[in-house]
Amino acid sequence: MTASTYPSLYQVNTRVWLTELSRTLERPATLDDIPDAELDHLAELGFDWIWFLSVWQTGPGAQHVSRSNAGWRHEFQETLPDLLEEDIAGSGFAITGYTVHGNLGGDAALARLRERLRRRGLKLMLDFVPNHMGLDHPWLDEHPEYFVAGTESDLTVAPQNYIRVKSRKGNLILAYGRDPYFSGWPDTLQLNYANPALQEAMTGELLRISGQCDGVRCDMAMLVLPEVFERTWGQRAPLFWPAATQRVREKVPGFLFMAEVYWDLEWTLQQQGFDYAYDKRLYDRLRDGHARPVREHFHAEPAYQNRLARFLENHDEPRAASTFTPEIHRAAAVLTFLSPGLRFFHQGQFEGRRKRISPHLIRGPIEPIDVQLNEFYIRLLAVLRQPAVRHGEWRMLECTPGWDGNWTNDCFVVFAWQGQQGELMVVAVNYAPNQSQCHVSLPFAELSGSRWQLHDQLSEACFEWNGDDLRGRGLFLDLAPWQACVFLLQQMKSSA
Repeated sequence: MTASTYPSLYQVNTRVWLTELSRTLERPATLDDIPDAELDHLAELGFDWIWFLSVWQTGPGAQHVSRSNAGWRHEFQETLPDLLEEDIAGSGFAITGYTVHGNLGGDAALARLRERLRRRGLKLMLDFVPNHMGLDHPWLDEHPEYFVAGTESDLTVAPQNYIRVKSRKGNLILAYGRDPYFSGWPDTLQLNYANPALQEAMTGELLRISGQCDGVRCDMAMLVLPEVFERTWGQRAPLFWPAATQRVREKVPGFLFMAEVYWDLEWTLQQQGFDYAYDKRLYDRLRDGHARPVREHFHAEPAYQNRLARFLENHDEPRAASTFTPEIHRAAAVLTFLSPGLRFFHQGQFEGRRKRISPHLIRGPIEPIDVQLNEFYIRLLAVLRQPAVRHGEWRMLECTPGWDGNWTNDCFVVFAWQGQQGELMVVAVNYAPNQSQCHVSLPFAELSGSRWQLHDQLSEACFEWNGDDLRGRGLFLDLAPWQACVFLLQQMKSSA
């Protein structure tokens, strides 16, 4: 299978999946127990990447915090009313070592899983957590200087951000991992990027990981940027990402880096070596429900847009089915996943799961499948397998009023895709709560002089249109609130 210009990624909640398999098998499941049939299915759906969340070793220190933190426990009980202690394994981001957790089968099981993925044309993505480590990471004894140290005064003034810990080198006051806008994460210790030795050690961890997978999703990647680190900790840190990503790619050419990033720092991280950066801004604008900001978002430079990771949900965000009404969900999905960039889907999204599962939990609730939403995603994924949207040229189209005085053209977002073999596709969404009309002139020169059929890939609708009209005044759209269409254009044979 040819590598996609615009790849698709599927995020798996590894520990929750294995818990479900354990119930079926009536024994503890490991990565070796993930059925080949499930991997076949993911390949058939058209995915390029599978991100296995939370495979690394964690420890009892983080687990204890997760089980005893009252606020977190309240969230867990909302997710699982029948919550058990064993459901709370500790956060998968409170890592004590970049080796695969023994409960998952260890490094050998991951290597076998990676080979099974490779045989199906699938690439493996794993986590890298640059900002912090778990409370009982070996570096606490071996290299306490790798962590941000605090004082008695810090502990007194900001107990939510510091902890007193025991180390082989004595009692220490260290900072919890955090970002500058929130209290610390009390199951983690903050790494000190102002220390060049720590930067070298973390580059070493990345180099080790690069032998176990094809790419990494870097958690809160912007927190180690020099200006962000200084704002948080009052110390200037040297740049980390440019040299670290370069050294990894020297060892493993083509290794992929995806950044979880916010605060409009996406371009910054792209320039520092990341292939993709989260597009949280698009997600937020879609949640706001107004077409114009969404449309304006797509006016950014193609070189920037092509390296954004577009999503409607992930393990950090609320479930899309609980965030959007069914109609808006479908419209937002069409805009998100038929734009350029990396298409990022989350396990449970296609089935309409409504409860977010915390990364601290290893069991999820049993929820019914939303049949209509599932059927929609089956159609959408079929569109995403078409060459035009995997490898083609994307462009925004301008919508003009349906008639004089009709303002509802402002409610539309319309794209065009043109494949390398001449495939033509138009994506049209009325992203508004009202019926809307517009004309949209199509940019395809080959339309002239022929009649064309427009087959909506999301329904059974099919229309005939004169190509000269499509090139001239344009396609007339009259769409219901939140209606989305994906038209595949096919030239009609002229009758004798």
